[in-house]
Amino acid sequence: MRSHPSSRKSTIANFSGYSFCSTRTSLSRKMTDRKEVAVEQDAKSLEAGAPEAPSQTPNDQTMEQLDIFEAPKIRTKLRITAIMIALNVLESFSFSLHLLVLFVGALDQTIVATSIPTISAALHSAAGYTWIGGAYLLANAATAPMWAKFSDIWGRKPVLLGAVIFFAIASIIAALSKNMEMLIAARALQGAAGGGLMQLVFIVISDLFSIRTRALYLGMMGFTWALAGSAGPLIGGAFTELVSWRWCFWINLPVCGLSFILLLLFLDVHNPRTKLREGIVAVDWLGTICILAVTLLLLLGLDFGGAIFPWSSPKVICLIVFGTAMIGFFVFSEKRLAKYPLMPLSIFSNWSNNAIILVAFAHSMVSIGVEFYLPLYLQSVKQASPLRSGILIIPMMITEAAVDILSGILISRTGRYREITWAGLALMTLGTGLYINLGIDTPVARIIGFEIIGGIGTALLFQTPVIAIQNTVSQADTASATATMSFLRNLATSLSIVLGGVIFQNGMASRHSLLVDAGLSGSVLEALSGDHAAANVEIIKSIQDPAQRRAAQGAYAWSLRNIFIMYTSVAAVGLVAGAFIKQRHMSSEHTVTKTGIQQLTKRESAS
Repeated sequence: MRSHPSSRKSTIANFSGYSFCSTRTSLSRKMTDRKEVAVEQDAKSLEAGAPEAPSQTPNDQTMEQLDIFEAPKIRTKLRITAIMIALNVLESFSFSLHLLVLFVGALDQTIVATSIPTISAALHSAAGYTWIGGAYLLANAATAPMWAKFSDIWGRKPVLLGAVIFFAIASIIAALSKNMEMLIAARALQGAAGGGLMQLVFIVISDLFSIRTRALYLGMMGFTWALAGSAGPLIGGAFTELVSWRWCFWINLPVCGLSFILLLLFLDVHNPRTKLREGIVAVDWLGTICILAVTLLLLLGLDFGGAIFPWSSPKVICLIVFGTAMIGFFVFSEKRLAKYPLMPLSIFSNWSNNAIILVAFAHSMVSIGVEFYLPLYLQSVKQASPLRSGILIIPMMITEAAVDILSGILISRTGRYREITWAGLALMTLGTGLYINLGIDTPVARIIGFEIIGGIGTALLFQTPVIAIQNTVSQADTASATATMSFLRNLATSLSIVLGGVIFQNGMASRHSLLVDAGLSGSVLEALSGDHAAANVEIIKSIQDPAQRRAAQGAYAWSLRNIFIMYTSVAAVGLVAGAFIKQRHMSSEHTVTKTGIQQLTKRESAS
């Protein structure tokens, strides 16, 4: 539908942060507007529980505000049009320079899901099944805060362009992998780069629009994620079945190339032109090492426990204990030692913020877990091909795409996010609980019904926690707060895959005696044992005896049911946490954040 030209002009003016009818606004009016923004931001910080700043006169406060912020940039109509085209989800792959970058990371994260069993078999490594996805998510979680701080130091545009190049190189390495070790290493590199892509898209959108307006664009980002999520399994299944699993990685290159060109030409955010040496010195390297240690030690300990080593093994105990200890050291480092901390610890200062974070954590665990293990159910228990399993997941993804963008529109128009969060949590818990009923004879129509219910709940929670947490901090701290949220969400996704893998492996191991009683041969029993079962779903089709085949399918169904019980419990925890979220006013005022070391210094001095 085409809108009237006058309404389009009004919309463009509103989105770009200024009115075309006010180009001759006096300096005194600008100073007044900036004072109002400063007062509003101070009020928000006090609401969030931040310590009160030293007393300042209005003029002092305004001048300090002018050092950190500038009025929204006046762009030509041509540039505004180009940016709006790039930000909208209307023109397929050309719809968005930001959403296109998000599409790359989202597509890669989901496209591999339906191909993992085939990849594991092709590279002769059943044990690598979990780590094809786990390496990506683990690296994604560990590096997320670094990208935000890099962009604070060197600027959004150069860091985002670097992340696109990094991701393309990692995709080439993955496509050329000769063994499982090389592929897992490449997936870790992809995860590190993918963390930058998704992280910086959120941050750039937050730099361009007010908190009220950005809800709409974050909804579009969720639409893109869901679009890539629905296309990913289908494309991955098609490549695996009809061409080669390596094309799951080659496909990233043209999308990376297109997004790089659009970013280079049209993205015009503040660039501090920080020198490389100055920037390297400013990075919180101790905090970075602590974050990496926490993520790697904890997740490796959880993954090894019960699968590779007993839970009582000194290796597992040491990994978990030292990983937990590093959390305390990281907090001490950020609070006492870091000049420019990776994470603003002040966001953990009130119950509402902690509830928001817990909701986001639960949502990330559940949503990625369902996307990762539902294809395994379809391929093992329902004996669907990779392509068909991708097709069967499309209803869930389409539902998520539609509901996500609708939630963004609703938040943008009403300024309310708490009620949407409650509805999402209730439906996500219900939908995930329904997956517990999946069995050998579950009709496809019922599976799709479960997907739609769970998809509605999941979609309502993609962007609401981000909006809620950004609404409690000042514009200057938006990048760091977003990075903190993204780190915890990425940690949740990594933890979800690892815990799901542990539960599945232990479940298959516990069904071993029943498979023996069913009369399965030794080679089949070995293929279906704990850590090998996920990569050997194709062997079920080779079992000739119907009773034996059904026993094998039942073992998979029982093990996967345990995974969905765990995810339902996590969703229920999020549902309880959601009751403590407070609704705060969402402002339509917007200021453009400056980046660079000087701005970081002023910001830390003022805090």
